[in-house]
Amino acid sequence: MRVSKLLHTRYRLNDLERSVRFYKEVLGLEEVRRHKSPRGSELVFLKAPESEETIELCHFPSSGPVEVQADLTHLAFEVSSLEAFGQHLATLGLRYSDGPTYKPDGSGGFAFVDAPEGYEIELIQRSPVAVSGGASY
Repeated sequence: MRVSKLLHTRYRLNDLERSVRFYKEVLGLEEVRRHKSPRGSELVFLKAPESEETIELCHFPSSGPVEVQADLTHLAFEVSSLEAFGQHLATLGLRYSDGPTYKPDGSGGFAFVDAPEGYEIELIQRSPVAVSGGASY
């Protein structure tokens, strides 16, 4: 027997509402449900518009503070344009923490932004990169 599909991924947090705002306002995820687990964890499930899988954000203070190590894990989301997403970040007073880095053949690229608790979010552009002003990557 084997598993059939991925349903969700959990990230435990210190400040649930701050992170929920980030995932909704910065990334555009939608909140699909919220509840308290039998052991007392506060849970919020979010999903990207074109995905079935959800992200479970968990606040469980009795287990101690969360300390996210550098390069521990990340979530990756597809965007149509890294340049446009970077401009979106700027309107929110944010910027990429790494990148964008484009493939030499112009077929796409990636960049990272840090979520409030230090988890990395990777943004991937799979479509061809529109080169403006003759810039080389």
